[in-house]
Amino acid sequence: MPIDVTSLYNRRADNRWERVCVGDILERVTWSRPDRVAITGWPGAFGEPRFERLTYRQADQIANQFSHGLLAHVATPERGQARLSRDRPRGLTRGDRVLLICENSVEAYLAKLATAKAGLVAVPVNPSLAPDVLAYLIELAEPRFVIVDAELWPGVADVIGAAGLRPDVTIPIGGTVAPGGVLFSEFIEAQPVTEPDAVVHGDDIWEILFTSGTTAMPKGVMLSHTYAHMGAMSFALSLTRGLRVEADLTLCSFLPVIYHVADEVLSLPAFLAGGSLVIGRKPVPAQMAEAIAREKVTALWGGSPQLVKALAAELDARQPGLGEHSLDAHSLQVLVYGWGAVEPAVRTRLQEMCGDQFLLVGIFGQTEAISCHRFWPDVWEDTYLATAPQLNYVGIPNPLLGSTVMDGDGRHLLDQPGVPGEAVYRSPAVASGYYRDEAATQAAFRHGWFHSGDSCMVDENGLRIMVDRYKDIIKSGGENVSSLRVEAILHQHSDVLKAAVIGLEHDRWGEAVTAIVVPQPEAVPGVGGLTEDALIAFCRERLAGFETPKGVIFATALPETVGGKVLKYRLRQQLAGHYQAAEHEGDHEAGRGGGREVT
Repeated sequence: MPIDVTSLYNRRADNRWERVCVGDILERVTWSRPDRVAITGWPGAFGEPRFERLTYRQADQIANQFSHGLLAHVATPERGQARLSRDRPRGLTRGDRVLLICENSVEAYLAKLATAKAGLVAVPVNPSLAPDVLAYLIELAEPRFVIVDAELWPGVADVIGAAGLRPDVTIPIGGTVAPGGVLFSEFIEAQPVTEPDAVVHGDDIWEILFTSGTTAMPKGVMLSHTYAHMGAMSFALSLTRGLRVEADLTLCSFLPVIYHVADEVLSLPAFLAGGSLVIGRKPVPAQMAEAIAREKVTALWGGSPQLVKALAAELDARQPGLGEHSLDAHSLQVLVYGWGAVEPAVRTRLQEMCGDQFLLVGIFGQTEAISCHRFWPDVWEDTYLATAPQLNYVGIPNPLLGSTVMDGDGRHLLDQPGVPGEAVYRSPAVASGYYRDEAATQAAFRHGWFHSGDSCMVDENGLRIMVDRYKDIIKSGGENVSSLRVEAILHQHSDVLKAAVIGLEHDRWGEAVTAIVVPQPEAVPGVGGLTEDALIAFCRERLAGFETPKGVIFATALPETVGGKVLKYRLRQQLAGHYQAAEHEGDHEAGRGGGREVT
């Protein structure tokens, strides 16, 4: 094969010895630590016992087998075709899409890496999507192969069938093989363990992840192999701090790593460091605490401040010396959180239980730009103690990320502390665009930067403060109100388990600041300190008048992503006309919400 030794630009690094490919991540470590455990599934996160705990050698061989199966597979006919064209190869070919409808499992994770090895594109989707949304995403992506969890199949069978697809491979968690397909283990059984022969370049797209839709359908974010490596390496630096050597990293996530961007930066770093990954099925605090102790986890993806608080409470209740169910968390070095500020008291308690080496790391980013800002409460101690959790300090961009705050005309605001603008990004860990949506891509990449949709400002020291998503800022009485700031105050109330704050149409205020509150299990709405008046008074003592909720609505649950982010657009849709209805019913006092309950 000729090798180009004259061109100095427009080169294609797609040879095995030089390429950037997510599918090569496991194979590279087989040359140094082949018998080191690479991936462990917590109970519930594997379909068959043989996949519970795998070395680098074993995991890579399984991924190879799955890749060979994909490349040899007779693909589902494209929409409108009665059968495959005679001149089309029998197997899937470069760029074909592989649909995954899966929660966390070892098998699903390896299937994604196998897809990358084969030069194909993984298209994982959130299993909780509404049928019409799932149907839209399938039509957009046009997948040729489908992987599904057994327990999820009944909920998606009609949509998959209507699209002319079938469940090619089933992961047997919560059931058995779906009609028309085979089990994961059967699919790989006769395939070779050698590396597949596939051409991959770092700029190729390896995964399409979907953003959360608000008023429109979700957009498909195109993520390249280079994006994944750059983002993962930037996080590996943060996750391995305090360790003797980077290969001592044991990274754990019970939050999604199949259909969420955490797969790039809170799972892949384990392999780039030569360490180990532990994945759980879903974010259950008790299981997360047990995994820390049993697997000697050194770095944990903790998710939202509320999940971190619940984990701390679980560890607190099971400290060493408190009986047979006690847990030792002293292995934990780093806990990563996002979407808000962790309360100082929670950080202090975690440090007491985990040891002096323990460090909280706040991150701020998104699917389209994942190298992220970093905020270390221990580094900016005075700022953190003075502002958390009322203000969501997100720190500074990590060295791989260029980021400024920009106004609507493209002017930089870093020299104007306290003036909100939009966070914009430049980085090799920025998405390539929105799949088959040129208009949205052009709009996002204006002025030479990627525009996040997040409102931010800087303080006098240049530290960034996340104000809110632009779409979630409440315009009340001529003032802009950060929903995140109000939520942070409500979460300090002892009777509040969860809270979301939205703006609802109001004749007097334009938008009335409205709190939707989920009580603690032992608290009863309307009793003691959990009344509308009491919660509003609690906020008024800590917030400006225009920020204070005009009404409180009690709920049994909030619509959330599995990562814990509240889907506020659903609340706005469900509660549209709330104040008008309350006034009509005579339940309206100075713009109040009536303390009603919703489900």
